Amino acid sequence: MSQSSQVVMTLERGLQVLRAFRAERAPLSNGELARRTGLSRATVSRLTTTLLRLGFIRRVAQGTQFELAPGALGIGHAYLETNPVTRLVHPYMQQVADRLDVSMALAVPNDLDMLYIACRTSARISTLRLGVGSLLPMGSTAIGRAYLWGLPPGPQAQYLAALMEAAGPKAAEAKASIEAAFEDLKRSGTCLSMGEYQRNAWGVALPIRVGREATLMALNFGAVGLNVDPDSIRQNLAPALKNAATELTALLQDVDVEPLPSRFGREA
Repeated sequence: MSQSSQVVMTLERGLQVLRAFRAERAPLSNGELARRTGLSRATVSRLTTTLLRLGFIRRVAQGTQFELAPGALGIGHAYLETNPVTRLVHPYMQQVADRLDVSMALAVPNDLDMLYIACRTSARISTLRLGVGSLLPMGSTAIGRAYLWGLPPGPQAQYLAALMEAAGPKAAEAKASIEAAFEDLKRSGTCLSMGEYQRNAWGVALPIRVGREATLMALNFGAVGLNVDPDSIRQNLAPALKNAATELTALLQDVDVEPLPSRFGREA
């Protein structure tokens, strides 16, 4: 392997380690990072030593676990400050969230997760503790399944195969849930998830294409509540979500949003 190829591989693996840190902010050990990335523990140990020295991660209480450090935050903050999508949609999303008493999020793929690039929540509700930068599993959330449904057949099949492999012994259950969401999307244009990602939490979502390049993303409403009526969500909030998608599409129609790279190349 050439020296340049080795540098690229090391960079790719280092980014895998950084992506392993999720929104729940739980510190991770080298062993836990190895399980999340699929890399060997020895490789992860070398990478965390480098990332620690560069200021992208830090030790928790001088122990054997790590969490993200200001170096990683700086990159994320720079992205948010320069991302035209986030800047343009947040005022509108806050108005919708306050009017409907929901959280509202716009997400893009990040490996087999969905990454919130914009998120606003009504102050009057009990909701998921999520925000910009949160990662949600693609296969078990409404927003992830909506994104999958919006993909062209080739990339969709590749993602589904990877999700089934990652699901392991629960692959049949995961496949059935995704297929049910696809049927919902075909029938109504939205899909609903109840209590799958978090107890008493619900989400309703749809795929959305934004910007001059019609880049595929996904949009959702969500909240946490007891005795939530699925029919009420479908009848009242699903139409509002469709209207919001139309408004956001118009708001972002002149924005340059490049198709995002993924583990399967660039999305169509």
